[in-house]
Amino acid sequence: MNVITGKVWNFGANIDTDIIIAARYLNSSEPEHLAKYVMEDADPDFPKKLQKGDIIVAGENFGCGSSREHAPIALKAAGVAAVVAPSFARIFYRNAFNMGLPIFELPEALEIKENDEISIDLDNGKIINNTTNKSYEFIPIPEFMQELIAVGGLINYAKEEIKKENNEEL
Repeated sequence: MNVITGKVWNFGANIDTDIIIAARYLNSSEPEHLAKYVMEDADPDFPKKLQKGDIIVAGENFGCGSSREHAPIALKAAGVAAVVAPSFARIFYRNAFNMGLPIFELPEALEIKENDEISIDLDNGKIINNTTNKSYEFIPIPEFMQELIAVGGLINYAKEEIKKENNEEL
């Protein structure tokens, strides 16, 4: 069973990429560097409080703003296991999958409260709030996008495809 379980951190609607990782930290693309400052402008202590495997639950239009791929890189490198929101900005949506960050569209996301523990059951398309015992069905992720998440992003996917091609030629 393919399940992500973690503690919830809540953020509001229209969290833009500059809130996720401020432009002043973009002098490096190193994931470890970006991770130290993730969501700092929304909550200065967030990078210290975040534990590997925690989940962000936010309002609509998460990841709006500039199209920087640094935002999902920073979240993933900081240990965020997934992001759940009613909707995502189009470019962030694609960048998240390309970087291997699982994101889930859930219209009822704001019913999930900070410090709740949730489990995201990818096989059955459900999010279970383990704190309240409430279950939700998320909008299904296209199969190709699921493959990107499973291998850790587009670069890893391409590497796997090249390996398959080379093995077939032998």
